[in-house]
Amino acid sequence: MFADGSNPGVPDLGGGVPADLIKETTTATFRQDVIAASMTTPVLVDFWAPWCGPCKQLTPVIEKVVREAKGKVKLVKMNIEDHPSIAGQLGIQSIPAVIAFVQGQPVDGFMGAQPETQIKAFIDKLGGAAGPSPIEKALEEAATRAGKGDAQGAAELFAAVLQREPENMVALGGMAKLHVDIGDLEGAKRMLAMAPPEAANDPALAPARKAIELAEQAESLGDFEELRRKVEQDADDHQARFDLALALNARNERVEAAEQLVEIVRRDRSWNDDGARKQLVEFFEAWGPKDEATVVGRRRLSSVLFR
Repeated sequence: MFADGSNPGVPDLGGGVPADLIKETTTATFRQDVIAASMTTPVLVDFWAPWCGPCKQLTPVIEKVVREAKGKVKLVKMNIEDHPSIAGQLGIQSIPAVIAFVQGQPVDGFMGAQPETQIKAFIDKLGGAAGPSPIEKALEEAATRAGKGDAQGAAELFAAVLQREPENMVALGGMAKLHVDIGDLEGAKRMLAMAPPEAANDPALAPARKAIELAEQAESLGDFEELRRKVEQDADDHQARFDLALALNARNERVEAAEQLVEIVRRDRSWNDDGARKQLVEFFEAWGPKDEATVVGRRRLSSVLFR
């Protein structure tokens, strides 16, 4: 077996499908099965647990799609009940969660059981192929515009999706987050209240709920420039850097907020009982797995944790 996880001695089975296309991994083998293997082929890591009902719904669907992709991606499954540390380090707080690794780095992901068409589109996007539906394209563009500060453009796209699909929780959650971004927390809460009772705990709404919580938390912080000065004067003032990260997030400067927390982890992982990484996990939950800051933050956190 090569260092990248491939085995040239294993023949393809069933129409060119590699024999090691789907496997289980452990904390001990994660580097080999995921980090190393993703240097040549994108690897989807499915974080699951035996007691998780949605995980059981996702498993046969994602395995089918991965097999049909015939080597375009690999699937590695990790039971977080037996091996919780990797999921915790990557900020996985709800399952099922699927994180895609490319070239040793986490680049994209999704939470919750997804239909076959969406999983196919997710894999196609990793391979650079076209595939998303018009609704998915609109949601992707809306998220991109929101990340660039174009709240108006993002809102128009989310509204268009909701007009077509009134119970699209991704669009509803996106609209709620836009309200948080412009400082309208009450508006965000009203948007979330529009979700039907059966969808109240939909994973797509979790980022907006967490964003509201973080915004309310940031309101109690001190002067922003004073926090910045404290960090500049003493790079090991972790509490000031931590508070600065919260303030940066409240100002929608997410990438820098993530960088400040990663810097604390780099300098002192044990500070405040691993408080910086835990806070970064909350940021990831609020921003969502596709947000640029989440992707960058996970990549930089991984570089510190797995170096």
